[in-house]
Amino acid sequence: MKIIDAIEALSSLAQETRLLVFRLLVKAGPDGLAAGQIATKLRLSAPTLSFHLKELRSAGLINCTRQSRSLIYTANFSGMRKLVEFLTEDCCDGQPEVCGLPGAPVPKKGKDKAA
Repeated sequence: MKIIDAIEALSSLAQETRLLVFRLLVKAGPDGLAAGQIATKLRLSAPTLSFHLKELRSAGLINCTRQSRSLIYTANFSGMRKLVEFLTEDCCDGQPEVCGLPGAPVPKKGKDKAA
């Protein structure tokens, strides 16, 4: 991921409504949600939601597909992983287990001296 792409994604998420929309779509998983469902769950007007969805799509964080007459929005899990990887690629000087990153080995604790 290029730094400019990371900045755009982070800037997009640095707004309360967009962060709520993104988290809702992550929770919804690969099936996503229709725009109307998102608006209802977050109590947003259609124009407001449309604006925020456009920003998230532009940042590469969500996808949109048409199903019949509905627009279905899903989190772009690939884009999300790329952003997390970009943010953590140099974590703890190549020791991701120290940082507690998902998928990293859990650091071993020292032996209990009382045993």
